[in-house]
Amino acid sequence: MFINTFVLDWRVARRAGGRGLKVGHACRRAMAGGRPGRSPRKSIFDPVHGPISFEGAALALIGTPEFQRLWGIRQTGFAHLVFPGANHTRLEHSLGTYWVARRMAEGLALPTATIETVTAGALLHDLGHGPFSHTLDGPMAEVLGGPHEKLSRDRVEGTDPDWPADKVEVPRVLERFGISPRAVADLLRLPAAGGAPLLLRILHGAIDADRIDYLQRDAYYTGVAHGAVDAVRLLDTIRSAGERIAFAEKGRSAVEGFLVARALMYSSVYFHKTVRAAEMMAQGAVERLPGYPEAARPLFRATDGELLLRLSEAGGMSGALVAGLTERRLYKRAFGRRTAEGRARRAWRRLLARPAERRALEDQVAARVKAPPGSVLIDLIGVAPGTAPGDDWGEIGLIVGGRTTFPFRGTSPWRTLAERPPSDWALSVYAAPRWAGAVGRSLSRDPSLLV
Repeated sequence: MFINTFVLDWRVARRAGGRGLKVGHACRRAMAGGRPGRSPRKSIFDPVHGPISFEGAALALIGTPEFQRLWGIRQTGFAHLVFPGANHTRLEHSLGTYWVARRMAEGLALPTATIETVTAGALLHDLGHGPFSHTLDGPMAEVLGGPHEKLSRDRVEGTDPDWPADKVEVPRVLERFGISPRAVADLLRLPAAGGAPLLLRILHGAIDADRIDYLQRDAYYTGVAHGAVDAVRLLDTIRSAGERIAFAEKGRSAVEGFLVARALMYSSVYFHKTVRAAEMMAQGAVERLPGYPEAARPLFRATDGELLLRLSEAGGMSGALVAGLTERRLYKRAFGRRTAEGRARRAWRRLLARPAERRALEDQVAARVKAPPGSVLIDLIGVAPGTAPGDDWGEIGLIVGGRTTFPFRGTSPWRTLAERPPSDWALSVYAAPRWAGAVGRSLSRDPSLLV
């Protein structure tokens, strides 16, 4: 039986105006004034990390509207349609990332002021996520001209033009506690290839606070065992080697376990074919909104429930796609290619960079079988460019006999695992259930449209 939680989301969205759950008195007192040392201290019990304490700037930041919005953003997008327990939120993940970053920074013996800056960055690193987390990354880039990391930086500095001026609180809280919003925002900037300073590696490294939390948290809530990580051992053995993060030799097994978890969670959870079908439907609903792309601009600061409500009220194909999501009538994979080489790979990557052309191709495929526009959706996540995972893993250092070594560089079983594609499919063509069979037969007979 499918339990519809979206209706609850919509009611909460209407009642709370997107603000999220009520802010506790301690958060409000911390927001209201005072420097660190005169602020209240609160603890929560986290199912992944156990007790986590907050005070000072962190406690005050939790109470801001920008942060409270994350209550309404599911951490794993539409994974709950496959893994029913996956209803955890970006807010929970952000609290966990804060805790891990603090442990990492303390283990690296960083100065107190630096720890406060980097933990603020960890707490706020996901402020810019759109509804359903990474689901709308494509439309966000097309409409806003940048990724969610840029939106996070803008909200930390109070420069997001689409965020209500009367709800800008994060930069003021940071400044009141003597933390530079610009310094925090700079920590949310993805590092350039070829290296990064130590602070950035706490949030953007092969083994970082973000990943240590989400692999464990997502495994816990999905029930998938692949994400098991020995975080205690990792944090106990963390060391600095110049501007790199390294681990003591006795932490090697924990490092290896982390690498396995990281590789397997992508194929088994994040890129599960049914999860991808639902995410493509949500993306299609936004892209088929009348007046897109400009009409979609306000949607990226909505919560999950608010997004579905607005798209449902828009009607048309957007409303039909949302109805399919809320009633779990999902599109089916009608056709696919596991690999992409040469001309096909170049063509598909071009479509990734030109979403309007990809939508036109979707409608051409639909027209072949006399299906209405929006009945066919093309997923190209399998050919999305990115840094080679093996290069990323090669940056992990182990300290052996007082010397930093890099055992995961070069040809090895670990590099083979690292370079295993996160998605089993280079291209997937999804279609509405009514048209899936016809689309599959048509493309099997003549796939030339896709090349």
